[in-house]
Amino acid sequence: MYPAELVKPMREDLTKVGFEELQTAQAVDAALAKAGTTLLVVNSVCGCAAANARPGAAMSLQNDKRPTHITTVFAGVDKEAVEKAREHMVPFPPSSPCIALFKDGELVHVLERHHIEGRPAELIADNLIDAYNEHC
Repeated sequence: MYPAELVKPMREDLTKVGFEELQTAQAVDAALAKAGTTLLVVNSVCGCAAANARPGAAMSLQNDKRPTHITTVFAGVDKEAVEKAREHMVPFPPSSPCIALFKDGELVHVLERHHIEGRPAELIADNLIDAYNEHC
């Protein structure tokens, strides 16, 4: 587990643009049970989360269509919440970072680490915007 002071600025990259932190399994289940669309970012301390996933997720919100709810869990910190989030992402294997879009609790779009790593944040945002335009 990472120390809270280490991950605080990494959490804030998403919370400052409106992402709700989910820190328990119950919070994940409750968030994904809500009607509408929910974006769930599995945040992490890795470089591709900092350079690609977090900025891409934030940029993607600058679109006419966007998820009803935007949420995040932190790998290596919110263990119980991350495990529950990954249960909802089956059949996709565990991946950090990872970004998933749910519609009425059903998984409709996933960006795994291999879709994020080495790709610019703008490309991540464009991918998510395409998903929003289709599902939101």
